[in-house]
Amino acid sequence: MRNPLSDEVVKIKPSGIRKFFDIVAVMKDAISLGVGEPDFDTPWHIRDEGIYSLEKGKTFYTSNSGLKELREEICNYTKRKYGVSYEWDKEVIITVGGSEAIDIGLRAMLNPGDEVLIPQPSYVSYEPCTILAGGKPVIIDLKAENEFRLTAKELLDVITDKTKVLILPFPNNPTGAIMEEKDLIEIAKVCVEKDIFVMSDEIYAELTYKGKHVSIASLPGMRERTILINGFSKAFAMTGWRLGYACGPSEIIAQMTKIHQFCIMCAPTTSQYAAIEALKNGDEDVEKMRQSYDQRRRFLLNAFKEMGLECFEPFGAFYVFPCIKEFGMTSDEFATRFLEEEKVAAVPGTAFGDSGEGYLRISYAYSLDRLKLAMERMARFVNKLREEKAEK
Repeated sequence: MRNPLSDEVVKIKPSGIRKFFDIVAVMKDAISLGVGEPDFDTPWHIRDEGIYSLEKGKTFYTSNSGLKELREEICNYTKRKYGVSYEWDKEVIITVGGSEAIDIGLRAMLNPGDEVLIPQPSYVSYEPCTILAGGKPVIIDLKAENEFRLTAKELLDVITDKTKVLILPFPNNPTGAIMEEKDLIEIAKVCVEKDIFVMSDEIYAELTYKGKHVSIASLPGMRERTILINGFSKAFAMTGWRLGYACGPSEIIAQMTKIHQFCIMCAPTTSQYAAIEALKNGDEDVEKMRQSYDQRRRFLLNAFKEMGLECFEPFGAFYVFPCIKEFGMTSDEFATRFLEEEKVAAVPGTAFGDSGEGYLRISYAYSLDRLKLAMERMARFVNKLREEKAEK
């Protein structure tokens, strides 16, 4: 019998995030700090709109691109938030989460062998989606001394005549790093000069704790070469609603819609009606959640300082990325022992690329009480490791 499996798919590693999540799910009294999911309920007025759509029997397929009203609201949102204008009928598509937008965007843009620049550590989907689209991932290792920001020099060092797309994953998962306007201006100059397209994943845009988030699509010469990806999971606490979107040049969006048409049909109708309400009336909810995350962020940074654990200050998303290199262990070894001995699950930095070695991703999308208990256990674990090291 012939091999039924694709060689390319078999070579792709499973997500390193889920390994620890699956273990902690069956471990008594364990604390998980590993999953990037808001601990807030979806705001009631948003849920109510979804319920109302069901009560009214609005359970039909929408157009492939999504509800007209939702695409119009997205255009209103991007204009008032980022100063970027899009045409709702040609330049916007509603997807099943931001992850689908990444997948179909790369499939629509890449020819076999085209190179995609992927700054790492970063979200686990970029590299496999590039491979599945026939592209070649080219990894840019971000550095802690640059606060895990991408620099123009790092970008120029890896560009070749085969480079087609740069993925810009900021605010960043897992590091919490952001790119400010001054950083983006330098990146934009390179992209225009070298004729590179940008896939800007801005799913954490609302969760920025230093200044205001700037989209690279708003910079001169970038709107026509940028696919802006966003969604409702993080900012509006709507993970299970599975709704995202992409905005960009009409010729790219048209091909993304074609792929979406054949493999998905349309995003969930109930979720789309709820999302209209989120964009119209959700700003206050988002700000309350952002302030709560910021409080937790500052608590964790102080806790690490008291432990003597090195951690640069992240200004975006809801993750911290402490350095554990002093213990002479791999990230996976540290995370495994931490889970087994203290029943706290965190994600090894290597789940997000080889450059994540020596770091640990900790999510603060959890209550302060839960975080305080986890930090007590972490302090105990760190002290134990230092004692072991001193005895050797």
